[in-house]
Amino acid sequence: MDFTFSEEQQAAAEAARGVFADVAPDAVPSPALTTGAVADEFDRALWSRLADADLLSLLAAEEYGGAGLDAVALCLVLRESAKVLARVPLLENSAAMAAVQAYGGPELRGRLLERAGRGEVVLTVATSGRTGHDPAELAVTARQEEGEGEGADWLLDGVQTAVPWAYDADFVVVPAHTAADRTVLALVPRVHDGVALGEQFSTSGERLGELRLESVRITARDVIDVEGAWEWLRDLLTTGTCALALGLGERVLRMSSEYTSKREQFGFPVATFQAVAVQAADRYIDLRAMEVTLWQAAWRIASAARGALPVAGDVAVAKIWASEGVRRVVQTAQHLHGGFGADVDYPLHRYHAWAKHLELSLGPAAAHEEALGDLLAAHSLG
Repeated sequence: MDFTFSEEQQAAAEAARGVFADVAPDAVPSPALTTGAVADEFDRALWSRLADADLLSLLAAEEYGGAGLDAVALCLVLRESAKVLARVPLLENSAAMAAVQAYGGPELRGRLLERAGRGEVVLTVATSGRTGHDPAELAVTARQEEGEGEGADWLLDGVQTAVPWAYDADFVVVPAHTAADRTVLALVPRVHDGVALGEQFSTSGERLGELRLESVRITARDVIDVEGAWEWLRDLLTTGTCALALGLGERVLRMSSEYTSKREQFGFPVATFQAVAVQAADRYIDLRAMEVTLWQAAWRIASAARGALPVAGDVAVAKIWASEGVRRVVQTAQHLHGGFGADVDYPLHRYHAWAKHLELSLGPAAAHEEALGDLLAAHSLG
């Protein structure tokens, strides 16, 4: 078997490295020194460069101006973005576009995909539910008005917490449940009757939004009512979060290697001490486990290949490793750096803050362990 990435996937990663080469992780104030958000909006200049490099339209088909690539290519690009803590909604926008392309109607695809691929329209997704611990699809109710058939408007009520980039997005993709126990995806404009936002802040210092919906009317053409659409989108978002955790962890381990190779005690670099080398080796093993489980999940999504478990099983394994692994990587890095790691003039503490956010995004390891247990109980592996 050939496990190498395709030429197109490698080209996407190379283009991403070029775009992110001059991005500084400390371009905004430290979250340790700010009481609110580190910036009013995401990095619009970087967003424009990503659009110019065709990296916002990776998953879009050629007919919509995209490259027609897959989840593996997206994860390669996300991996590079996390190494510099790129402050852009690349994951959310790309995943929402992919869901619209895969499950949306022709009118919706034609109206959104090309503009989103050019960076003119920004999409995000509400994934945290009402509290951050309950299923996102249960936090909002959706009911369709009677008497107009399938073309009738939908009415949404509920609250979604911690919506990433909510104040910058033009549309929020909101999962909502119906009386028939189905999940629909509604594209809710940020500025719309009945829509309100409340400020929240991530550990990384980024501004999140509590999205409040009160009898919000959405036309049928802006609602995706297809079985499996939300589950597919959630799996893609979770896998993308694993890619971000991997890229961040790799950069932090490199920072630890560079620091311990230069820092001397008793006349020797501390990297030569056995206790330091063992800790670094353990974190390297974590990263390799994070990587192999990530590519398994991304491949399952990209290929729709069948397995002993549904794709959600591979996604759960990847997120378990990503959540636990990135936490261990940044904690070990702080330990190996000593007091220097807590210095706000050095970027390590920023990576630690982002790592904590990624660890919990789309569910911590414990939640995915429970989901994996349910899948193993329901499916025979024999």
